[in-house]
Amino acid sequence: MTAPAPPAARRRTRLSPQVRRDQILDAAARLILDLGLSAFGMERLARDAGISKGLLYAYFPSRDALLAALLRREQAELRDRGMSTALKATTFGEVIRRTTRLYLEQMRDRGALIAPLLDDPSVAGLMEADNRAERDRTIRYFVRLTRREYGLSLPMAISAVDLLMAVTGRAGQRVAERSLGLDEAEEICARIIGGALAALAAGSAEV
Repeated sequence: MTAPAPPAARRRTRLSPQVRRDQILDAAARLILDLGLSAFGMERLARDAGISKGLLYAYFPSRDALLAALLRREQAELRDRGMSTALKATTFGEVIRRTTRLYLEQMRDRGALIAPLLDDPSVAGLMEADNRAERDRTIRYFVRLTRREYGLSLPMAISAVDLLMAVTGRAGQRVAERSLGLDEAEEICARIIGGALAALAAGSAEV
């Protein structure tokens, strides 16, 4: 009788840098959502991701750099989905409802991840330029739509969009906290934004 052949060695799959990077960020997101940002650590993350600390630091040199990359990814996904959603809208009101709904859904589903990242001082410092650029892009987009729809002057449109974005932001916080339902938040935002812009347009026409 011959001895059984030893089991074949399992070949380790080599992941591409982008796939490995996404795997690490996915594991970081799960860790924060499960335990909170205060429990986040690079050693725990390496263990959860099934990689060595050395490999983790080869991709992300520090905790803050990793968290900033995670926040950038969340924001990029929202931006890409938002543009795709907006392009399907046929009216200004539909653009507002679609983009508002998308933002509120993300805050409902990912608010426990996004909010602490935005509040972390170290991450905020790394993200300051990105956040400013992202906000400027958003304001410019909605200012163009607002002026085309309501004929407001440029200074008034900029101020209105800037202030009304705070309404959506606060609604997103309340949705994330589960103190306001998604449908109710969308309706409130749509009515406040639409009503305010229409009132400004009517006031401008009377002057």
